[in-house]
Amino acid sequence: MRNIVTIILLFVATVALFALSLYSGSVSIPVSAITDILMGRGCPDHPSWQYIVLENRIPQSVTAVLCGAALSVSGLLLQTAFRNPLAGPSVLGIDSGAHLGVALVVLLAGGSITTGSLTMGGFSLVILSALLGALAVMAILLVLNNLLRSDVMLLIAGIMVGYITSSMISLLNFRATAEGVHAMTLWGMGSFSTLSLDRLPYAAALIIVGLFMSFLLIKPLNALLLGDNYARNLGIRIRRTRVFLLLTTGLLTAASTAFCGPIAFIGLAVPHIARLLLGSANHRVLLPATLLTGSLLTLVCSLISTLPGESGVIPINVITPIIGAPVVLWIILRR
Repeated sequence: MRNIVTIILLFVATVALFALSLYSGSVSIPVSAITDILMGRGCPDHPSWQYIVLENRIPQSVTAVLCGAALSVSGLLLQTAFRNPLAGPSVLGIDSGAHLGVALVVLLAGGSITTGSLTMGGFSLVILSALLGALAVMAILLVLNNLLRSDVMLLIAGIMVGYITSSMISLLNFRATAEGVHAMTLWGMGSFSTLSLDRLPYAAALIIVGLFMSFLLIKPLNALLLGDNYARNLGIRIRRTRVFLLLTTGLLTAASTAFCGPIAFIGLAVPHIARLLLGSANHRVLLPATLLTGSLLTLVCSLISTLPGESGVIPINVITPIIGAPVVLWIILRR
């Protein structure tokens, strides 16, 4: 009963913060005007306010909710599967693959690709390249999964893949122009404000599919908590479960990284916060609690990044380590 109450409170807090994120920001807009815009009555005297609310605050808040949920659930799945409290979405190099895909386009191709009469560039090319880079690393991990029979070995292999992609990114940065390096630096800082209202459904569809896949893993994850042998006795196919888990975490990490950039610490820290709130390792309650806690914390980070009176938006990766790093230090000291 206590866990259900905690989940309900997390849901209410997330909804409240979502509403607050719509009514606050770096530009001061009267509450009545925002209410009129949200109710569809518009604000003809101030069209810029309507643009800010509909094209900036709503997509940014929804993106923060989805990205926080995706990264947090990915972290929970990986920590359970590898029995490692410091496992996270970045540990297998999937977000590094997305980073490499963007680096190849921005630094090597100059931000556009021409094939015959077709020219592709801008935001859509960045998204496509990030997804392809992440999916390429995920394909490598799936091949390694068939070759390696140990979760620990797969974890180490993922870390090595991440190191290789990071080295390639460093080489591209070394050979790139100052403008390209600046563009990559801005993308690497992470942002929830890159998605417009018309692009939001694409990100939402990918992340919702990944979250649905994660809920199908609840029973296998609970069995894996008691060891591989116990899970096999319950009829859980370990290798098939691991492949499905890699696909799920790969999709969630690829989508969130492609649309928001590499967001640090959320996937690593949030599952531990959810465990602390619940005091339970049962994924039937832990998974939804992690999802809501991730959305809640990313909304907090989003609100901080757009504090009233600021001249612009603070990069998300400036804020998330302030929350995530103390949690990681607590884990290390506790163990």
